[in-house]
Amino acid sequence: MFDKLSAVESRYEELMSRLGTVEVQSDQAEYKKSAKALSEIEPLVQKFREFRAVQKDLDGAEEMAKGSDAEMRALAEEELPSLQAKREALVQDLRALLIPKDPNDERNVILEIRAGTGGDEAALFAGELFRMYTRYAERQGWKLEVMSSSESGAGGLKEAVVAIEGRGVYSRLKYESGVHRVQRVPATEASGRIHTSTATVAVLPEAEEVDIQIQEKDLRVDTFCSSGPGGQSVNTTYSAVRVTHIPTGVVVSQQDEKSQIKNRAKAMKVLRARLYEMEMRKQQEAIAKDRRSQVGTGERSEKIRTYNFPQSRITDHRINFTTHQLHNVLEGDLQELLDQVTAFYTSEKLKEASAVS
Repeated sequence: MFDKLSAVESRYEELMSRLGTVEVQSDQAEYKKSAKALSEIEPLVQKFREFRAVQKDLDGAEEMAKGSDAEMRALAEEELPSLQAKREALVQDLRALLIPKDPNDERNVILEIRAGTGGDEAALFAGELFRMYTRYAERQGWKLEVMSSSESGAGGLKEAVVAIEGRGVYSRLKYESGVHRVQRVPATEASGRIHTSTATVAVLPEAEEVDIQIQEKDLRVDTFCSSGPGGQSVNTTYSAVRVTHIPTGVVVSQQDEKSQIKNRAKAMKVLRARLYEMEMRKQQEAIAKDRRSQVGTGERSEKIRTYNFPQSRITDHRINFTTHQLHNVLEGDLQELLDQVTAFYTSEKLKEASAVS
């Protein structure tokens, strides 16, 4: 590990030197490239230097503890536990920083929410999840664009597809994919019996055209008249678009815009994200065949998280974490929940890295 850290530090010094040259400063593209590379490894280099300083202090204290001066020996022995703890903490931090970054972490996302098992109650819950993520995105200063949505008769959502843009969106939301389960007494339940319903969430990193090459011959594009809730006509022109990717069978419909061109552009954005996610999943399954798909079928048994209203409780079943801040979470305060999940998966990656090394 330390040989690798020394190599990274050498690369850091090289980049620092390059950025100071006239040649790089006059070439904006090269300057940005070098500056970006520098910023990516700087936290690791700073932590490594902090580690070396603590290691130097620790070596000095250990040497003093072996000396003949009783007073100095006592001071050193008193300082040793603190320095050893600092060193161990820094080693863990360095291991975490050495974990290869997910190349998708800085991407924008396509967020898809769909009602699962439970009829109208599932649709109402899907609507609440949509609101929760919307509120969280607003708190983060991210930009949202509703790509498409379909309301249920009871005021909930059958499905919603949202594009979210901002810094590190995928890194924060990527572990939200899966089945979310709700337990509560519906307003229409006279006997007070608790019902269980589900909604599925998929977080797809937004793909650029360079990531996914889509051939025009592989597409079937159908146009039709947009329609609103209950069959109400939105417009009488064929502005709605349904794009089918023939090789995979993936279908994307878009009708929120009055322009066919805009609807097609939105549909293609969602299609690229879905195809990119499919490709990602293939790669992940090749590495770990036992990994499950992002969403599953929406059955109650495939839950990743339960929202229990009677107890004001949220439990994330993947990490055995429970909080009783249900109301705050649904209002968009996802910080603690996301931090806990991220910390868990970072720890798992650390274990994998340690096992390999």
